[in-house]
Parts: sequence; structure tokens; C-alpha cells
Amino acid sequence: MFRFLMPLFATACGAQGAAPIVAETRVYEVTKTPEEWRSLLTADEFYVLRQAGTERAFTGDLWDHHEDGVYVCSACGQPLFDSATKFESGTGWPSYYAPLNPLEEISDYALGMQRTEVRCPRCGGHLGHVFDDGPRPTGQRYCMNSVSLDFVPRANASQIGDPAAVRLGGW
Repeated sequence: MFRFLMPLFATACGAQGAAPIVAETRVYEVTKTPEEWRSLLTADEFYVLRQAGTERAFTGDLWDHHEDGVYVCSACGQPLFDSATKFESGTGWPSYYAPLNPLEEISDYALGMQRTEVRCPRCGGHLGHVFDDGPRPTGQRYCMNSVSLDFVPRANASQIGDPAAVRLGGW
């Protein structure tokens, strides 16, 4: 009997090789086919944003970034975080204590524990996770993947939300 239940238990707990089960029912403002996303995103961006992957800690270009500006979704240009809310979490990923606007949050049980996945509300791209161990005033730690974010300096704020400018890195 236990041998029969092990594959079910392993899948439910997110054992290696098992993909998390996510019901895709929401229609986003920016919607593309997987092929269209692949043509627009780098391989790393596609893996994180479209397949809910995670980059290795301390490898992204934004975990130790300290300029003044706004962090936007690298897939669609949606403004996500202000640099004023960024803090050093020691985790190796960019961390923020508050988003600019509400983000999509989904329960995630992929690693045998409950976490809260964070997605872009405009395109549904996977950004990272939010935890309840952040600093004041919110107590939240939005632990994001660098590859899912682009940085826009405050001087270029008028271009925020323009996916073409974001994809071209024209800041």
C-alpha cells in the first residue's frame, strides 16, 4: 500500500522532477503563446518568468544593486517595486518590503512546504516569492529573481510601462 502512495506523496511534496500544479485560469492584459515568449525572452528569462524557475543565489545582476529608480517586469514593463523599498536580505536575491501595486500571489507547495508565489499582475510572469520575515513597516520580504526584473533609473520614469523600451534595454 505504501509503495502505491509514494509517487502521489512525492508529487504533492514537489519532489525533484515533479512540476508544481498550477491552474491557469486568469487572462492577463499581456498574453502570448509560449513560442512568442521564447522569441522575446532570453533562455534564463523564459525559464524563470514562464516556467516558474529560480536563478541561483548571488548570480543575478540586481541582488546588490543600489541605484534610485523603479524595478519593472522584464517581460512586460509593469512597474513592480520602488528602489526605496529595496533592502539587503542576505539571501542573494533582490528583496523588497512592499510592491508599488498589488501583485498576484498564489499558494505554492512545490518544495514540500507552503510558500506564496508572486506573479506579475499584467503578464503572469513568475517573479519569486513573498515571506513574512521582512523589515518594518510591512514585515514582508518580496524575494525576487533578478532575471525577472529590469531597472529603470528615476530620470527615465516617463518610459515606465513601455515594453519596447524595456526589451531594448534603452535606459
